[in-house]
Amino acid sequence: MRLWHQDLLPLLPRAQLLGQHRECCALRGMGWGRKHSTVDYVFTHSVKNLVDYHCLVLKEMENRGYQPNHQWYCPEYRGKKAIPWASILTS
Repeated sequence: MRLWHQDLLPLLPRAQLLGQHRECCALRGMGWGRKHSTVDYVFTHSVKNLVDYHCLVLKEMENRGYQPNHQWYCPEYRGKKAIPWASILTS
């Protein structure tokens, strides 16, 4: 999966928007730093950029009536299995 430009989020069909959420969750969780040909470019940026982008995805989901887990709005949160980041601002 690739991450679509933030300006396209309101235009994405349901499946692609939910796919963006799943991809962001995976990248923030145990997938951070794991080599993958389609999303390696993400690792050249700050984790904060990923979290900011994920928040845009979450807001678009809410605009469409979905109820994503609000824990994902917390910058340190990485899912149930990953250890939280100590401070997103130092990444």
